[in-house]
Amino acid sequence: MPAWLECKGTVMTEQGTITPSQICERLLQKGKAYNIEHNILPSVNAVADRLLARGTELTDAYVELHEKLGSHPSALEVFLDQLLSTAAFWNRERTREARSDRERLQIINAEIAKISASLYSLIEERNDLHNRSSFRSDTYYHPLDLIEKAAAKNYLYHCHIRDSLATLRGRYDLKYWPSIGDCLLVLSRDAATSKVSASDPLTEAATQGKRGSLADFFKTLFVTIEQNKRRNAGFLPDDFRLTDASLASLVTCALDLDPDEVVDSAYVKRLRQRERERVGTPA
Repeated sequence: MPAWLECKGTVMTEQGTITPSQICERLLQKGKAYNIEHNILPSVNAVADRLLARGTELTDAYVELHEKLGSHPSALEVFLDQLLSTAAFWNRERTREARSDRERLQIINAEIAKISASLYSLIEERNDLHNRSSFRSDTYYHPLDLIEKAAAKNYLYHCHIRDSLATLRGRYDLKYWPSIGDCLLVLSRDAATSKVSASDPLTEAATQGKRGSLADFFKTLFVTIEQNKRRNAGFLPDDFRLTDASLASLVTCALDLDPDEVVDSAYVKRLRQRERERVGTPA
């Protein structure tokens, strides 16, 4: 798009006058058309439709966005793309699913710890019976037996590892190797002491609260903006910061909040203050 001159909420281009709202909505429509053409991201398009349908509520936010990002190549388009993606993939339903995944992973680790410890006890008891009774069971006794059996269909194992392990097994007898029971005991302790953590900053931001709330979405959006700044190899200027009122309007429309849930600038201001106090840096 040609370089434009700003004048009281309008932009002068070679083709005539265009408002910041029209610029932003054209970018939204462009992204939506691309997704439809490639049959991708319907959830992102749904958010774009919300913004397009509630454009009159976003006039001031669009003016501010254009003032702060319009002169930076690709910055305005990147911001809108990230807003759509964050609203599509980190809304309250998705965040609730993420919290459920975290809780399930904690339960699974606890079960693995418990079951592995039980298996260890059973294997040790079986070994004791093998050693003191007049009975044997045709079961694996060497940890490499398990590896060999588990890798039966692994071509790369047979081509590159199997012979080397067989050589080591022939060179060192059983006393040099951990028992199968010992391996299970380590597995149990590993699961019992593991700490479940988010694998990326957005997941961490969206799920750090004890209970899911709208604040989680704002925190995720803050992180998204920060990650897309130039100091992090993004397109947004490092000093980019939206006003509380613009953030409130954009999030209200992007999430299509009910009338009794609509947030205002005071809510965002309080949230930013809490985040500053929590991390010691500007939100």
